[in-house]
Amino acid sequence: MKILTFTGRTPSEALKKAKMEVGDEGMLIETREIQKKALGKEALYEIVIGIEEDMIPSTYIKQKPLTQQRPVKKESEEILFDISNAAKQISQISEVTTPEFEYGQTAQPQASYEPKELKEIKSEINKLGDKVKIIQNMFWDEKSPDIESQIPAEFAEIYRLASQSGMNKDHLDELMKITLEHMPFKMKENSATVKRYFQTILRKMVPIRMESMPNVGTKKVIMLVGPTGVGKTTSIAKLAARYSFLMQKKYKVGLVVLDTYRIGAVEQLMQYARMMKLGIETVVDPPEFSSALESLKYCDYILIDTMGSSPYDKGKIEKIYECLEANTTEYNVDVVLVMPSSIKYEDLKVTYDNFSSLGVDTLMFTKLDETMGFGNIFSLAYETKKPISYFSVGQEVPEDLVRASSDFLVDCLLNGFNRSKA
Repeated sequence: MKILTFTGRTPSEALKKAKMEVGDEGMLIETREIQKKALGKEALYEIVIGIEEDMIPSTYIKQKPLTQQRPVKKESEEILFDISNAAKQISQISEVTTPEFEYGQTAQPQASYEPKELKEIKSEINKLGDKVKIIQNMFWDEKSPDIESQIPAEFAEIYRLASQSGMNKDHLDELMKITLEHMPFKMKENSATVKRYFQTILRKMVPIRMESMPNVGTKKVIMLVGPTGVGKTTSIAKLAARYSFLMQKKYKVGLVVLDTYRIGAVEQLMQYARMMKLGIETVVDPPEFSSALESLKYCDYILIDTMGSSPYDKGKIEKIYECLEANTTEYNVDVVLVMPSSIKYEDLKVTYDNFSSLGVDTLMFTKLDETMGFGNIFSLAYETKKPISYFSVGQEVPEDLVRASSDFLVDCLLNGFNRSKA
């Protein structure tokens, strides 16, 4: 294997130079900064490429010193210009009317034969066209992705859908750059492969918490927190029904209510508890929290409903925090932040920031059936790195609660909400 080095003012610039010289056959070994940016001095990066000697193109020329190199963008324009001129010349050559045929025959007006020279010319033109596309795609991400008119046609639909979905613009631009940096050039020429590759990147963008059952002798304690009106109480009922009746094993479930501020919420949850024959405890003051958990120690799952509050109502959030601090049992409380998918990313982020003092473990999104955009969910999960555990896709108990899936969320973003795919 031969080791080659390329330098540039950014890692991206060095990588593009490597691809121009040796194509896609090389393997990136290392990227390092060899000169720090300082007053009157630009930063300098070096990448190390490994490539089999027999794979090095015959056109490869040892890289010139940085002082003699022209900016990549300028070089690319000249290459495209030269290729365009070459293409014109080849086209003119192909117009020759009396080329020699194979085996030395003279030209004959028969459509069933094709001159050997013309075959070669067509082959060269096809190769040339492929190279032009590759070079154009290589330098696409040098252009600003926030100007839609500059985006290649194959990427325009993806960019438009993601932009209209409510995804944060900075996240979307970063995502497009990542896609283009790592996407094989040949895939960029086809809109179907572009969409498929983009779907893969989106799936990796969203962390998912897989549903797991309590081990023998242990229990899961889950507390739902979030703003008023997001559907926490209904979600508690859905989870209780799921764990009690819909799993392979019917688990024992108990409920704890901290939401004593709203009489209606307490009555609603008590009604669910009576219907499903579940134990239920109410907590008025933080010192009662541990006692309520101990009263339900026979349960496999303990689900805790909390008072809804504005993200800016620090008093109510502090009351929930005091309950968590007063927990003297051996049970770890899994805090799930419940938020509606129908609000914009900025509001989701403010909600998360204000509830984060409770030690949020996972996210749950409700009202997926009430929105057309899902990019806000991608952006929040990407920004906070918190996994998503469940989606609520309607009001029905327990049918409209589904385990979170990145495939389902990606499909919602690109193709719209479809309950049958939940």
